Amino acid sequence: MEIRVLDAAGLDATRDLRSQGFGALPDGQWAQIIRLAGHTLRGGRQFAGYEDGRPVATARIHDLPQWWHGRPVSMGGVGGVVVAPEARGRGVGRRLMTEVLERCTAFGHALSVLYPATTPLYRSLGWEHAGSLHRAGLPAEALREVRADASVGVRRAGPDDAAEVAEVIRRVHRDAGHCGPIDWGEKAWRIYLADRDVYHYLAEDGFLAYHWGEGNRSLEVELLVAASEATLRALWALVGTGSSIVPTVYANVAPHDPVFWLTRERTSEEVQRTRWMLRVLDAPAAVEARGFPPGVSAEAALEIDDPQLPANTGSWRLVVKDGTGRLERGDAAGRPAVRVGARGLAALYGGVPTSTLRATGLLEGDAPVLDAVFAAAPFALDHF
Repeated sequence: MEIRVLDAAGLDATRDLRSQGFGALPDGQWAQIIRLAGHTLRGGRQFAGYEDGRPVATARIHDLPQWWHGRPVSMGGVGGVVVAPEARGRGVGRRLMTEVLERCTAFGHALSVLYPATTPLYRSLGWEHAGSLHRAGLPAEALREVRADASVGVRRAGPDDAAEVAEVIRRVHRDAGHCGPIDWGEKAWRIYLADRDVYHYLAEDGFLAYHWGEGNRSLEVELLVAASEATLRALWALVGTGSSIVPTVYANVAPHDPVFWLTRERTSEEVQRTRWMLRVLDAPAAVEARGFPPGVSAEAALEIDDPQLPANTGSWRLVVKDGTGRLERGDAAGRPAVRVGARGLAALYGGVPTSTLRATGLLEGDAPVLDAVFAAAPFALDHF
């Protein structure tokens, strides 16, 4: 199989392959994919594996900084991975993803994230489950009772507001110390804000995007972020005005999203989790860029084994202080090393407890301080 970097014509040639993998792609949906693919095409981030002159596998790598304790870490978001049905089961997917892993590293990303359709392939190359996208079903009537502060200015947003929208979202994630959300950037938001089927609202310190769902029988909140209680109430109250039309609002939320404490009545909620997987590509860069819990100071010895990315392999000294960290070559004097492979490192970075990792064989050794160092509840608010 020959793997090629795609241009616009090559991307168009993958439409049938993508339809086989993800379902029918009507002209309007395909046109939107083409519009959104501009930055990946220009950056040489769309790939396909060819056999006998036709594509049998394809994938793309987004440049999407990911927030970790309020600091952005360079991340390669892998999406659109599909292998033709007739090419499955003979190593085509592994060959493609090995190339994608190498390309992510060459682009200089410290991390990579993907949503798996199947887990074993990605685990074999060092990705591991680290966080989730949470989709909650909320009674629209409960949201109708949220009272908005009339002093909060909320207005419709369009493509010309892309820079402000991107900056407001960044500010919310940074100041809240979020772990897991991604940064689409101004160029992508300019495209998203032009979608007339999605309603966008902007406040000084918050943003809302929602649309009709299930044949107009529900509302779907794609994104709602706010830095203050007043703006949070204003945006959710706006969504709640749809309670006379629909019984349920579905929303992408954080695990401890403020909306769960905002409504007066809360007995139970329906929450669906879609898991995403993380891969540490450059261990020192990933630690240096990441934020850490304030007030935690620690040192630990790590022994990393990463056959796919041998630059990560070896003995390391982890030092964390004042919300920042560094990973240096060498042993931490007097401290027994904790041993992890690529999967264990990814899960540890994502805040999975060391007791869980030991129980599943992804970590060996005992260093309880690592639970405090990497403490996180990572979540996503977007698919890609």
